[in-house]
Amino acid sequence: MALILHITSRSHWQKAQQYGVYLAGSLEIEGFIHCSTPAQVVATANRFFRGQAGLVLLCIESDRVQSEIRYEAVNGELFPHLYGALNLDAVTQAIDFEPNADGNFTLPSVLQRILQELGEDINL
Repeated sequence: MALILHITSRSHWQKAQQYGVYLAGSLEIEGFIHCSTPAQVVATANRFFRGQAGLVLLCIESDRVQSEIRYEAVNGELFPHLYGALNLDAVTQAIDFEPNADGNFTLPSVLQRILQELGEDINL
């Protein structure tokens, strides 16, 4: 099992829970849902979400995802992309993901603990 992460707004996640499935806007536009590995998520957040409040990190167990996951090269790194809807039972936790006072993000302590429990060594 690999843990992958997706950044979304708290309101979008709440809507997904009402509908029973998560659909990102990128799925319709680009054909997939953008995700990151734990080692990539802070850089992704700082690049695309700097200063945005009201976000959550969806912790996704890759083995539970019903849609196809492809790791594809973006700027020399392999990022996980979901080619289809995200089934909610693959999401093990939604973690509040707020920027620091300077607008930048850091890895939430609760996610650090999850990664330690999984035995994933991540130095950020």
